Amino acid sequence: QVQLVESGGGLVQPGGSLRLSCAASGYIFRINAMGWYRQAPGKQRELAAVITSVGSTNYADSVKGRFTISRDNAKNTLYLQMNSLKPEDTAVYYCRVNTVGNIYWGQGTQVTVSS
Repeated sequence: QVQLVESGGGLVQPGGSLRLSCAASGYIFRINAMGWYRQAPGKQRELAAVITSVGSTNYADSVKGRFTISRDNAKNTLYLQMNSLKPEDTAVYYCRVNTVGNIYWGQGTQVTVSS
């Protein structure tokens, strides 16, 4: 079993920055891709950014150039640096981890962008 603990969410003004973290613990055989998803009120959960085990990244068009995903394999920790935040970035952000044969989700952290 793998546990994911997210942190770093909060309230920020438009144009501000936040850094999300997701720490994985428990029985981890091998972590493959890790990603951040988000779900705004009344909308479906969508991919924000993903990073593979070798560091290849992919971003949703809506966050390209503003968000940066990274991972520390030694610490089994995933990060999302969010800059130039917009009100439309307001959502619950979820960490997702793919291991060999399993997918795990974090509990989510709220990000609110508002003046």
